[in-house]
Amino acid sequence: MDKDDRVDESDETVDGILGGRLWIVQKRKGYRFSIDSLLLAHFVCLREGDDLLDLGTGTGILALILADRYRCGKVLGIEIQDELAVMAGRSAAMNGLAGRVEIRQGDVRRPETICPPRSFDAVVFNPPYRRLGSGRTNPDPEKAVARHEIEGGAADFLSAAAHALRERGRVYTIYPAMRMVEILCRMRTCRIEPKKLRIVHSRPGEEGIFALVEGVKRGREELAVLPPLFIYEARGGYAAEMTAIFRELSASRSHGGG
Repeated sequence: MDKDDRVDESDETVDGILGGRLWIVQKRKGYRFSIDSLLLAHFVCLREGDDLLDLGTGTGILALILADRYRCGKVLGIEIQDELAVMAGRSAAMNGLAGRVEIRQGDVRRPETICPPRSFDAVVFNPPYRRLGSGRTNPDPEKAVARHEIEGGAADFLSAAAHALRERGRVYTIYPAMRMVEILCRMRTCRIEPKKLRIVHSRPGEEGIFALVEGVKRGREELAVLPPLFIYEARGGYAAEMTAIFRELSASRSHGGG
């Protein structure tokens, strides 16, 4: 399929990411992925043959990047909004990943309908960040569900992850730094032990904006706090490490993880 023929809806765009390595179908004015998805994609580490579950897949960007980057096993993306799920499936097809990535409509609040228990080695999710009633809810329903805890919050995503993971399976997520205590506490409630933590800052000297977290199902107590990650330099432009992250995501293809 030629990329110029990939959009047949006037309200959609097809956007190249990582130097045109992948193409993502998105709504022109609806929900669109942002840099936090790329940060999380780089933070995830998969082993060869790992089965991966992407909860709240949205545009499918995480499932597609990780399937392209690693020799993982089955990759399943779950999205509650049917239209987004269909679009993510189309993105998988246009990138030649339909045979490796399955996208389905599903509700993380009913994990038993998503998959049998203990079916996956790794779970990744980029959940809605805002509580209901906190701030203005976007009038666009697609954006509202993606950004506010209308159809499930961190507790629901973690419960679904605990259901889906095999013993010693890993969870990877990104969450607002100001709500970091909540995600860490809820992990332990689900018997998922936080193992790695990295705070993301916009610039040096500024407060953290995101927390990247890896947890292990029934893991032992020990948390590695990694060096901070800065997105931009103090004077503007991407920081050197952020540029290296983009380069690494763009260059890597289906290698084995550590």
